[in-house]
Amino acid sequence: MITPCWVCARVARAGQVVRARYRQRIALRSDEGSVSIFVAIVTVPLLLLGGLLVVDATGKMRADERADAIAMEAARAAAQAIDGAALLGQGKAAADPATATGAAQGYLARAGVTGQVTVADGGTRITVTVDDTYATKFLSMAGVTSLAVSGHGQAALLHGVLTPQGQKGP
Repeated sequence: MITPCWVCARVARAGQVVRARYRQRIALRSDEGSVSIFVAIVTVPLLLLGGLLVVDATGKMRADERADAIAMEAARAAAQAIDGAALLGQGKAAADPATATGAAQGYLARAGVTGQVTVADGGTRITVTVDDTYATKFLSMAGVTSLAVSGHGQAALLHGVLTPQGQKGP
C-alpha cells in the first residue's frame, strides 16, 4: 500500500517539531553564562567595598605616622629645655623636668593632640606618647566612626666634643 505524500510530509514535519522542542528544552536548561552574570553582579560591589576600606586603612596609617612625627617633635622641643645651672656647674647636659614637660605639652597643644611626657635618667631621656583619633570616611557607614591612633617619640640629650659624655671614643 502506498501512503499519500501528505502523510509523509506531516510525519516529517512532526519529527522536526519534536526535535526543535527538544533543542529548546536543552537550551533552557543550559548553565552557560550564568556564572558570568553572577560574577558581574557580585564583583563590582565587592571591589567598590574593598576600595572604600583601603581609603580608611591608609587614612589610619597616615594618622599613625602623623602622631609619631608629633611625638618626636614634642620630645625634641622638650630636649631644648636644658638646665643651664647643671650644665655650667656640673658639666652635665640635662633637661629641667618641669620646663621640658611644659615645652612638650605646649607643642602637643599647638598640634591639637593630647599625650604624656616622661623625663627620665636625670633629665637626659625624654619620652612622649601621643593619643589621637582618626575620623573614618567610609567605615562610618558600618558604625565605626573613629579609630584610635597613638604615636611615640624619644629624645636623648648627649653632650660631648668627639663622643657623647660617658662613652669611650673610637
